[in-house]
Amino acid sequence: MAPKLQFPHGAAITGLLVLSLVPPAEAYDAGDALALLVCSILIGVGFCAFLGWYARRRNAQL
Repeated sequence: MAPKLQFPHGAAITGLLVLSLVPPAEAYDAGDALALLVCSILIGVGFCAFLGWYARRRNAQL
């Protein structure tokens, strides 16, 4: 029997479906690419910082 689809997976699939319906921007220049790159780097660094903070907090409780 197939596993039941849990809510986070269903929400992700629904979100991707909605985003695929958005039309792409017609004017995409170097400034947009640079902004996307900078934001992606900031999100990655923020995520790693959060994981480090969480790991230190969790180890202190044990």
